[in-house]
Amino acid sequence: MAATTKKSVAVEDVNVTFEDQQKINKFARNTNRMTELKDEIEAKKKSLQNLEDASDDLMMCEDDDLRIPYQIGDVFISHSQEETQEMLEAAKEALKEEIKGLEGRVASIQEVLGDLKVQLYAKFGNNINLEADES
Repeated sequence: MAATTKKSVAVEDVNVTFEDQQKINKFARNTNRMTELKDEIEAKKKSLQNLEDASDDLMMCEDDDLRIPYQIGDVFISHSQEETQEMLEAAKEALKEEIKGLEGRVASIQEVLGDLKVQLYAKFGNNINLEADES
């Protein structure tokens, strides 16, 4: 009968300096901010899809003389089909630019998080968990 032995990982006592705590806090803040930005990107992508659907529906409209209500704030204003289509295109472009900017911010935060992970894992090894929970 073969005996199996498990190696026990010794938990080392590592002193946490003020600078280390600052790095951990910065990591947590940036992780939260990145999650918020990703949620905002998803919401904007949904809005963009809604605008694209509205634009497609507007193209299928056969009556060129029909006035199309377009929401601006809390008010609907009637415009011609061509004007409404132009407004939809402008709104879509603005949303695409916003999404692009947010994705750039997420990429820069990911770089910062990558650097912090390297530094913190180098000091603390397996004694620190910096991976996001997938729940």
